[in-house]
Amino acid sequence: MATKPKKDDNNYVYYWVGKNIRKYRKKRGWTQKELARRCNYSENFIGDIENETFKTFSLNTLYHISKVLNVHIKLLFEDLEKQNKK
Repeated sequence: MATKPKKDDNNYVYYWVGKNIRKYRKKRGWTQKELARRCNYSENFIGDIENETFKTFSLNTLYHISKVLNVHIKLLFEDLEKQNKK
């Protein structure tokens, strides 16, 4: 696992989006393969997003994933460390 990027790093948002997608996917009890199937994306693509490969993806992609996970898209951008402090 890569180290968490700093807030001024361009990869910072990709880091948290990947962590949040993984969190909500696991809450539903789905594997990466199941999420990929439901989104009609490849399992490798979902894995790249979740595993901090920092593959470029669109807001449309995130919106689609959020709809499949049944979460508001803004939740994919939340800093998990801040969530845990609440």
